[in-house]
Order: sequence, then structure tokens, then C-alpha cells
Amino acid sequence: MPKEKTHINLVVIGHVDSGKSTTTGHLIYKLGGIDKRTIEKFEKESTDMGKGSFKYAWALDKLKSERERGITIDITLWKFETAKYYYTVIDAPGHRDFIKNMITGTSQADVAMLVVPAEAGGFEAAFSKEGQTREHALLAFTLGVKQIICAINKMDKCDYKEDRYSEIQKEVQGYLKKVGYNIEKVPFVAISGFMGDNMVERSTNMPWYKGKTLVEALDQISRSTVSISFT
Repeated sequence: MPKEKTHINLVVIGHVDSGKSTTTGHLIYKLGGIDKRTIEKFEKESTDMGKGSFKYAWALDKLKSERERGITIDITLWKFETAKYYYTVIDAPGHRDFIKNMITGTSQADVAMLVVPAEAGGFEAAFSKEGQTREHALLAFTLGVKQIICAINKMDKCDYKEDRYSEIQKEVQGYLKKVGYNIEKVPFVAISGFMGDNMVERSTNMPWYKGKTLVEALDQISRSTVSISFT
């Protein structure tokens, strides 16, 4: 009889519009958690509202008010599995108005995935003192989430440039180290949550990138720091 996989609660954090819901929705779809017909339905609904790029986020942002504003308000739970673990995904809001909801989600998590946008102006806004990137990372560490993965997202929006990735990685690494994370154990992954680059399969758009895919980074989480959950 095969050994039961460990359950892991993953919270997805980051600034509003960093692509958290799109990345999470697309990952769950790629791993078989959402079927093709459902994604096609979401694509039609989002296109009809003039938000075609939201098709993967639509899967998570189920509340009508969220769909219309394009913001994740409630804590959404989805499940998927990799070769190694069962995951429950907590998609936390990035909008400052909903910080209490974000704290609720993070306090339930074993691991955090910090999504950081790479597009011009997007990273600068997300990482500024007014942005939520720093706040979310600090909250995650303070609330006891000692393992974190950093997904540098929207690489398609900066033409998949290595220098942009390296610039952002250096900035975020410095801050995470300051917060208290062991940088040697924080994987950084160059992705496009919408296009699917480096999520499950290695991207051909970034031949310079030698790191892990998002799923590989998730599967390298240390079992010893994970609490068993039966949700």
C-alpha cells in the first residue's frame, strides 16, 4: 500500500495585481485540479466583462464583487497534488483594505509563496513602502511561516530579461534576509503565471534560467517544518 502523502497548507501572498490568483489558478489547472471545460467557461465570462487576462484568477475569485473589482477579497481554498505532497492553497488578498483576511490565511499556512511582479513599474510599486510585498513577507515570518518560495512573476511583461530578474531577486533577497529568512533555503523562480512559463515545465523563453520550476520548488519543501493537516 503506497505511503500517504503529507498535507501542506500553502499561502499565496504579495501585492495587489502581482498575479497571485492567476498564478495559483493556472498552477491548479496544470496539475489537474480544474478541468479544461471549467477554464473555458471562466475565459468566456472574463472576456465578456472585458477582462480576458483574468481567466485563471476567475477560478479562485468566485465572489461576484471580487470578479467585478478584479481583487481577491475572501480567503479561497483549493487543493492540488504534486508527486510528493497534497496541497491546500490559501489565496490571500493583496489589497490593503483586506489585510485582516490575509492575516487569517497566513496564520493557517505551513509555507508561503511570495509573488512579485517583474513588469516595469509593477515591481517598484509592489516593493515600495506603500506596497504590500514587504508587509506580507514580514507578516508571514512573524506568524511562524518559516519556509517561503519567491515567484518572480510576469516575466513575459519584461521580455523574459535576465537582468530584470536578477535585479528583483537581489532586492527581495536582501529584504527577506533582513526579515529573518535563511536566504540559502529560499528558492527564487522566474515565472509567467498567465503564460505558464516555469510553472510545471521548464520554459524555453528563459534559456538563461537554471533554477527550479515552481512545482520543483514546492516539492523541495522540508517535511520537518511542516505540520500535518487533515483538512
